[in-house]
Amino acid sequence: MSGKGTVLVTGASRGIGAACVRLLARDGYDVAINYARSADAAEQLVREVVAVGRKAIAVQADVGIEADVIRIFTKLDSEIPPLAGLVNNAGILFTKARLDEMGQDRINDTLRVNVTGSFMCAREAIRRMSTKYGGKGGAIVNLSSAAARIGSPNEFIDYAASKGAIDAMTLGLSKEVGAEGIRVNAVRPGLIHTGIHASSGQPDRVERLQQFVPMGRGGSAEEVAEAVVWLMSDAASYVTGALVDVAGGR
Repeated sequence: MSGKGTVLVTGASRGIGAACVRLLARDGYDVAINYARSADAAEQLVREVVAVGRKAIAVQADVGIEADVIRIFTKLDSEIPPLAGLVNNAGILFTKARLDEMGQDRINDTLRVNVTGSFMCAREAIRRMSTKYGGKGGAIVNLSSAAARIGSPNEFIDYAASKGAIDAMTLGLSKEVGAEGIRVNAVRPGLIHTGIHASSGQPDRVERLQQFVPMGRGGSAEEVAEAVVWLMSDAASYVTGALVDVAGGR
């Protein structure tokens, strides 16, 4: 069965990334699944994709390391080409803290993975998709966060700042490659039911804060993935440089 090409989803073994993989496969894409640690979950996703008639590979890599990023794309080139899109989803979030409680290593690691990792993956995707390099075009969807405009005071302003950088990168890059067949957009999730809150030491964060969401509830990973996959699709063919909030009005 012919498809729409391959989409690389970084940080795809759980949460929003995994939801994106499932929806992309449903919509006819083959999927390259990047993960950092959760090999079993990534391999299970591969099986799910294959079960709906699409191709998939799982690639372990730290997107904050340039050599790892190059290895992801080299494997994709050899096993599951051609590249049609990138979902820059990989990111890290440390435990709740004020800035005066943070060390340099934490701040550097947040920026290395969340910002530099997204830049490096986008660079490699452009080298394959841009008409400047003989490609056929494609789409990049970056995962930002409502934190980019809220700032996350007293929790993780380092994470919020990294997502502010993603917003700026999305706007600038969309203009750089707009005439080369590549659309670049971002989705900014709000309070979403995923495991990232537990990893930040606040497993009840959504329940505690959802009263401040106009819609009165937290969102699901699938609701975010629907926006991502729409931006990846031809239905969004005239959309680039957009920052789409999926935050229940917050």
